[in-house]
Amino acid sequence: MQRLTTCGIDVGSSAIKVAVLDDDGDGTSALRATYLERIRRRDPRAVLKSAFAAALEAARAEEGELAYIASTGDGDVADGVRTGHFYGMTCHGRGAVFLEPGARSVLDVGALWARAIVIDARARVLASRMTSQCAAGTGQFIENIARYLGVRLDEIGALSRTAARPEPVSGICAVLAETDVINMVSRGVSTAEILRGIHESVAIRLAKLLRSAKGQSPVLVTGGLAQDEGLLATLRERLAESGAEIQVVSHPLSVHAGAIGAALWAAFRHRKLAEASSHAPRAVDVFR
Repeated sequence: MQRLTTCGIDVGSSAIKVAVLDDDGDGTSALRATYLERIRRRDPRAVLKSAFAAALEAARAEEGELAYIASTGDGDVADGVRTGHFYGMTCHGRGAVFLEPGARSVLDVGALWARAIVIDARARVLASRMTSQCAAGTGQFIENIARYLGVRLDEIGALSRTAARPEPVSGICAVLAETDVINMVSRGVSTAEILRGIHESVAIRLAKLLRSAKGQSPVLVTGGLAQDEGLLATLRERLAESGAEIQVVSHPLSVHAGAIGAALWAAFRHRKLAEASSHAPRAVDVFR
């Protein structure tokens, strides 16, 4: 079967992720490059153009080589670039199985919301649940707190794990939680204890989300918080306390799961369209 080179573009609210891969059509796929660029109040279309070009350069590929370009997330941003669009849950599920073949659930923690997705061995979505009330369980919330505390995002996890105890914060509302943090700083509470308290608050909401979706083990965490070791450790503790025997894992490329899944679905869609085209009657057949 012919090898295809495809591209997946995951347009999130805070970052755009791009993946380029080769797919042989027999279940064998190889990543050529992944690229992430944060939006940071810029025009998302300009950021997408920059990220797309950088990913192609990293993959040593030309746009003309791409058999199909698939978008997921805010697909409208990719108008004029994409060939087609796929739902986020199906892309994160497919990307999760690519990264962690044994994964049977995905916990996608994005900048503005989180969702739990239950999948089978073929990455088919069986069930899902999504946060619907407040941003207090999301990446943007943690990023805002870190910025206020003067902590880099890549320092949060390790610093949180040094805390002797968490400082409780509101788990109901992001605004109330941020007010709590301001009061903690004025009281002299350590940064590590504040971050541990934030992780506790978020982990409780994520554990509830997983239980609500009847998540199956192992669970691959995707999205921007997938590399936050403090959050992952706290989530594992909360799940263990509830009696849930769920293994929570991450992968170095977890943040790219949606883009990888989109690129994989792109190869599948291209072959299906080519197959349908090859079986369509030619115009001369109609008049026989």
